[in-house]
Amino acid sequence: MSYKTIRNRCEASFIEKKSEFIGYLCPVTTEQEATDFINEIRAMHRKATHNCYAYILRDNNTARHSDDGEPGGTAGVPIYDVLNKTGVTDIACVVTRYFGGIMLGAGGLVRAYSKGASIALEAADIMTMEIADSLKITADYTYYGNITAIASEYEAIIRNTEYTDNVSVFLDVKSELTDKLKEKLIDKCNGRVEIEFLDKGYKEF
Repeated sequence: MSYKTIRNRCEASFIEKKSEFIGYLCPVTTEQEATDFINEIRAMHRKATHNCYAYILRDNNTARHSDDGEPGGTAGVPIYDVLNKTGVTDIACVVTRYFGGIMLGAGGLVRAYSKGASIALEAADIMTMEIADSLKITADYTYYGNITAIASEYEAIIRNTEYTDNVSVFLDVKSELTDKLKEKLIDKCNGRVEIEFLDKGYKEF
């Protein structure tokens, strides 16, 4: 089961009728990490009118949002909706507002907080995580070209290569393709290849 998340923190801001909105995103994996991030942004913007947020976690399918004093449903839910529609998870978003003196109305607030989350996501580096096997493939140098070609054919990502008496290629391959990749390697390297399983888990693709 693959999922999408963001690689690192990012932010973006805009002005709407003299109010400044700043959208912040952070990758998180637990409620504690999400809460710590929200509190960090609040501390950074103590003088802000509102620090509204939403977060979505794979852990227990957890989702939370807060309007932080804005009229009910005009801030936290719109932020959550943007995250949810994009399909990202293990993510927290805070949209900070500095009030500029002009009322936006309920519809204006929904649009503004949605935009705050959207432009932060546009600035984000979104990545897809897949269940994958990490393998170490060792063979004679004459088979190096075969190994890299087969890795490409099966969408494997080469993470590292070691050059000693033989060549060792470290790669991640989606678990569903591991057996086919192994069969092809053994065939194309005439059985003269060592394939070592290292670990299994979510890897970036």
